[in-house]
Amino acid sequence: MSIQTPERVEQRGFYLDELREGVVYAHRPGRTLTETDNVLFTSLTMNNQGLHLDAAWSATQPFGQRLMNSLFTLGTMIGQSVPQMTEGTIIGQLGIDAVKFPHPMFHGDTLYTETEVTGIRLSKSRPGQGIVTMKHTGRNQDGVVVATATRTCMMWTKDAHAASMNTNEED
Repeated sequence: MSIQTPERVEQRGFYLDELREGVVYAHRPGRTLTETDNVLFTSLTMNNQGLHLDAAWSATQPFGQRLMNSLFTLGTMIGQSVPQMTEGTIIGQLGIDAVKFPHPMFHGDTLYTETEVTGIRLSKSRPGQGIVTMKHTGRNQDGVVVATATRTCMMWTKDAHAASMNTNEED
């Protein structure tokens, strides 16, 4: 009697050679942003902005309530993309630019993120690696765009990553 080993699937992001320009990847589930998230993140990053921490004062301001810290929104938006896009396949993040926050997030809003691959190219100096450019768009539960950012990453091709893993195991 033989015992069969079950098939094993490990979650990972896409490799450079699996991505296609112009494709939009929807990341789910969404993430409901809470007062606790806002107060902890704002305090941990030493940002004492009253718009994040002072409910009474914020009530007198144009939005009438506290705003989620925009850097928390940015980090969450990019973080939502990681399991599907870059988990285990990224070498490093090269930059984030064109960051915009066209509409605020409030306590209790839910953030949904989509990522469009806008550029893919092999590295000229690093065989088996390449540069991917992605545009992240975050929307609230009503579909209103609350954040956008362009991110550039150095990523593995599938074969080169497998070869690097075999080389490391032999050392």
